[in-house]
Amino acid sequence: MDYLIRFSQSHETFRLPEIQSLAVIEGIDLKVISYSLESPFCIVNLPSEAAARRLIQRSILAMSIHELWGAGADLAAVHARVRQTTAPRWSQYRTCSFKFTLDSYQGSRAADEKVRLINSFAYLGFEGAIRMRRPDEEFTLFEDWVFNSTPLGIPDPKYYYFGRYLGAGARDLPQKLDLKKRRYISTTSMDAELALVTANLALAGPGKVLYDPFVGTGSFPIACAQFGAVTFGSDIDGRSIRGDETKKRTLRANFEQYGLLSGLGGMFTADLTNSPIRRAPLGHDGDGVTGRLFDGIVCDPPYGVREGLRVLGVRDPEKSPWVIPKGREMYKDPDFIPPRKPYSFFAMLDNILQFSAQTLVDNGRLSFWMPTANDENQEMPVPTHPYLEIVSVCTQTFNKWSRRLITYRRIPDKEVDQEAVKVREETKPVGKTADELNPFRKAYFNGFEPVDGGSDDAS
Repeated sequence: MDYLIRFSQSHETFRLPEIQSLAVIEGIDLKVISYSLESPFCIVNLPSEAAARRLIQRSILAMSIHELWGAGADLAAVHARVRQTTAPRWSQYRTCSFKFTLDSYQGSRAADEKVRLINSFAYLGFEGAIRMRRPDEEFTLFEDWVFNSTPLGIPDPKYYYFGRYLGAGARDLPQKLDLKKRRYISTTSMDAELALVTANLALAGPGKVLYDPFVGTGSFPIACAQFGAVTFGSDIDGRSIRGDETKKRTLRANFEQYGLLSGLGGMFTADLTNSPIRRAPLGHDGDGVTGRLFDGIVCDPPYGVREGLRVLGVRDPEKSPWVIPKGREMYKDPDFIPPRKPYSFFAMLDNILQFSAQTLVDNGRLSFWMPTANDENQEMPVPTHPYLEIVSVCTQTFNKWSRRLITYRRIPDKEVDQEAVKVREETKPVGKTADELNPFRKAYFNGFEPVDGGSDDAS
């Protein structure tokens, strides 16, 4: 049976990957019949009504799902399709209370026009009471209009859809987890809507263990815990985790605020290059679980813009031999800040992939954010790893730069391309300064313009 998903008109490149991920979570056979980034309407084929309701129940970007009764480029085609495919079912709804609604995307109708359109379905023969609140059944005529159709005087939409309402998405969840109402946040806390979408793409759910290696104030673990996962996290700066106990502004307090303490596994201070987490050696004979800890990894690693990207360590141990012994003496002091050294942005991305390949169970997912310039000449490539398959690349565009949410699937060892393993080369840091180690930072402060008077064209 075909069903119509009505998306919100936001984060267009995220919408379909989220629905496809939810189908994986629910074990639903999903086939996409038609979809466009330019429209909030998506037709999918699903095995049953129950599957449709399960698919949509925790979607952040889908508003509702409807049993599709008819569609067409004009109203006559819609009516013909409704008569052809659903006539034997009309009697099921003859005595139910019901209501009809009109959803005009990018267009508008006068009140009398709305009544005329609704009355055109009188042949359905419904005899039950009309109830605008909590009816037994709700039928909706969707109109997909051309952009700017009202000022242009366009009389009719480009396409119609007619369907029976089945269920709504979880569009209220971002409001529940709204950063404006959260006890403890920082300037880099991910907004609730995108954190929840990230959790969906990572397949967070009951019985799953997820980890954020750049946890900050806990936006991603909170989102994953909201869907029933147990979450762990770490950060190079322990102060971001501890917060201010006296004012109850801590990462733990955020979990308490939402009643999600059962999903708080544990938080600790570390960075990805100096992590205490056990890592399984990569091979081609693993059982898919042994030695690997996580069902999912979610993170928004630092971009190194406000300050150069750094990891734990000393830039030049020979010049400062006293730093490491002193750190061993003071590391238990709550006010101790461990030394840090500049690090390559590309090396960090490679570390994330390598860490994920060694700690994710088979088919576990990594979902992480990375920046890129919008100019194709300065665009940063999507990092790859032979043990990880790219599932989706979603893009949030700003002015001259964008950030991508990249999702990978951990490939079972026996399916890994061993030739790709052989040719893989570790990303090597080049340079010593923050700008040399991080090309995005350098481009950001140059306004993403060619430097040194260069041009886009080679001479």
